[in-house]
Formats: sequence, C-alpha cells, structure tokens
Amino acid sequence: MLSLQLYSQVGINTDASNPDGSAMLDVKSTEKGMLPPRMTKTQRDAIGSPAIGLIIYQTDNTPGYYYYSGTNWSCYSCAVNCPPCIDADGNFYVTTPIGTQCWMAENLRVTHYRNGEAIPNVIDNNAWTALSTGAYCWYDNDQPTNAKYGALYNWFTGIDSRGLCPQGWHVPTHTEWTALTTYLGGTSVAAGKMKSASALWESPNINATNNSGFSGLPGGFRFDSGICDGIGLYGFWWSSSGYTSYYAWTRELHYDDGTVFVEVSDKRSGYSVRCLRD
Repeated sequence: MLSLQLYSQVGINTDASNPDGSAMLDVKSTEKGMLPPRMTKTQRDAIGSPAIGLIIYQTDNTPGYYYYSGTNWSCYSCAVNCPPCIDADGNFYVTTPIGTQCWMAENLRVTHYRNGEAIPNVIDNNAWTALSTGAYCWYDNDQPTNAKYGALYNWFTGIDSRGLCPQGWHVPTHTEWTALTTYLGGTSVAAGKMKSASALWESPNINATNNSGFSGLPGGFRFDSGICDGIGLYGFWWSSSGYTSYYAWTRELHYDDGTVFVEVSDKRSGYSVRCLRD
C-alpha cells in the first residue's frame, strides 16, 4: 500500500498516516529489498548534471553502488583495504584508496631495497648517465632542501628483484596507472584530482583539488644526462612497464595544465615513484 502525505513524506508498507518523522521516504519490509537504478558506467557518465548525492548501481567496470560527490562518481560499496605502509628505512607513508586500488599518497624516499641492501646514491652526472642498474638521488643532490618531494630513481631501481617498494606493494604497471586515471574520469580531467593544492606547486596549478587523495607533488626530474630540472613545475612518475629497451612508460603532472600526460622516457632518467598495494 502506498501512502502519500501532503507536503513532505511518503510511506510504503507503513502506517499511512505516520511515516517516520525523520524520513522523506519510509519503506518497511521483511521480505523484499529496494532497487536503485541499475546501469553501465557509460550510461552513468551520460547523466546530465547529476545532483550531489545521486545514487546508482553500476553493473560493469567495478560493479557497485556509486554516489556523485559534486566533482566525480565514487564507489561506496567497493571496499578497499588501504593501510599505511613502512619502507625498508622505516619511513611511514600515508595511503589512499582510489577506486579499487590502494596508492601511496606520498613519493617514495627509501634508500635501501626491501632485502636491506643499499641503493646506490649516484651524484656524479657522468656516472648517472652510464647506469644500467638501479640508483637514486635527491634533486640537485640536496637532501635537506628537497627530501619533502621524495627521492628520484632511475627505472632500473623499480624492477630490481631485491624490491624497491615495501612488502605487499609494487611499482605500478602502465595498465594500473591507466586504471587510476580512467576511474578519475580520464587523462583530460584527472590531473586536477591528483595534484596537491600545496604551495610547493608554482602558480597557477591548474584545476588542483586533490579530491582523489593522491597528493601529487612537483618533484621535478633528473635527465639521463644527470642534470636536474622542473622542481615546483612538474611531477614525473615511473611505471614498471618498459616500452623499448631504452624507454619506459611514465605519467606526468604539470603546474599549467589539467591533463595527465602519458609518455615514455629514457630509463636512465630520475623520476619519482609511487607504490601500489598488491
């Protein structure tokens, strides 16, 4: 039986004259549930100007109950176990669930592999250029000033069998990076959701909201020649996926753009690393 009270409330299977005072819709049943609209991700994304708090059940691409936060769709039934983690040096990292993934919300700054062996800290530019094995540095070899951005690693460090990331974590693949930006709405809009709103970014830090919790920082990079550049302007991150024998897939965030750039870079370059939970 459907009961409609004037002005405010609807009661279904309840006292026609007395829906709960706190509810606009009061549904009671011990035999049946209530179904929200069910649709694909494509159909969900086609909803024009969704209201904040709108709820649907998505049937594909990580099925679950989704709500619209005002800036993006979030899954509230896709439980992700996302504990903090500690690296081989004892550094503690904040983490964040994004979709069905669990990401570090800080750049890696470890100086030892998971098995305890030291990662070479290569300062000399010529020695850096000649490397085909793992190494790290601090931007401009200035740890006191630049450790807040994390360390810069060449690509070989991230694939070393001794393990760069903490136990249970790994350097994300090209495919896993793509899953992140797809969940955030695609590369054309995801950058703002991934960039920290910190003053460490140079102005204008376009579209930076960090509503994903990724907290991307502009740690700059080290060229394969050994020269450092771009701090405050750009964030560069390795994937574990090679492209050719000399190049590997990377992701970039820029201070003056809202796009996530999908690029390939010389494996001898020094980039930031984020770890992803296994």
